[in-house]
Amino acid sequence: MSLILISTRKGLFTAELVGGSYRITGGHFVGDNVSLAMVDPRGGWYAALEHGHFGPKLHRSDDRGATWVEVATPVYPAKPEGLVEKDMWGLDLKWATTLIWALAPALDRDGALWCGTIPGGLFRSEDRGESWRIAESLWFHPQRKDWGGGGRPPNHPGLHSINVDPRDPRTVAIGVSSGGVWRTRDAGATWSSASKGLRAEYLPPDQAYTTIAQDVHLVVQCKSRPEVFWTQHHNGIFVSTNDLETWTEITKAGPSTFGFTVAVDPNDPNTAWFVPGIKDEKRIPVGGKFVVTRTRDGGKTFEILSNGLPDTYAYDLVLRHGLAVTPDGSTLAMGSTTGNVFASRDRGESWAVVSNYLPPVHAVTFA
Repeated sequence: MSLILISTRKGLFTAELVGGSYRITGGHFVGDNVSLAMVDPRGGWYAALEHGHFGPKLHRSDDRGATWVEVATPVYPAKPEGLVEKDMWGLDLKWATTLIWALAPALDRDGALWCGTIPGGLFRSEDRGESWRIAESLWFHPQRKDWGGGGRPPNHPGLHSINVDPRDPRTVAIGVSSGGVWRTRDAGATWSSASKGLRAEYLPPDQAYTTIAQDVHLVVQCKSRPEVFWTQHHNGIFVSTNDLETWTEITKAGPSTFGFTVAVDPNDPNTAWFVPGIKDEKRIPVGGKFVVTRTRDGGKTFEILSNGLPDTYAYDLVLRHGLAVTPDGSTLAMGSTTGNVFASRDRGESWAVVSNYLPPVHAVTFA
């Protein structure tokens, strides 16, 4: 894939492979806050915009960004009169979309899409975003009310990961901050928790393994070996090799096991990349040295990859959707909240600058 879509605080930018290097070649919605872009392999690009006071909007392009049309934004049902729901900070939880945080093709039907949002709802469209309906079985699940915050401001629960199973598109695994991992096997009719083995060190020891209190930062599934999942959790790295029956914690991984993003090689379930940092209040690279870590043996050992990345006074933070890998596993792209974008054409061994001057980067993806 020769094109990268870069979603930033001030626009959606494209980078193309020119003369062996990626270079910024264009921009869309320049000046607007683009929180996420998604490329549907069946056709169409989608861009989610966050307009602050005016709320989120969703746009679609059927000509690779030459023109865009606004489509529908997921809308929550009316909150029942008298119902009081509080977030983890004691604030009222509004039933209203504040951020489109995940988009994925629903491959069981042509034109169908999934959309994850803050405050934790999952929506489905049957008509390429022209209309949406909430997955009521998840939103009205009795344990949903026990989810905590931990997502982006306003710190309500947020649904940020959607994995459509390549074996059966009716099977979908999602990640929620902070509600753990959930899965449906019937296209959203029913849901079950899939967080056994995840550990939250921020809870008292007797509650650390509470499945619905897990702050998974991102959950990814290997395309060629879909029984293997990786997650970057708030306090560590975890892998599931038995189709989400259990998770195993990885306790040693380079300078840190804390981070937000993870990418798994689509063709090798044992290979995954992470961007480590200092956790909680700091959220910066350890020692000001910006690195990527990679395992090629399922988490037994990790390599520190830094060739081409800044190694002093570098305080780049890579968010959940800020790291992407091509379908053949050969090329990666990464963008940070300081506006730096890097690409690697050798599986992370070395990195080249795409741009040092973009607005803060929310997400990158290949087209």
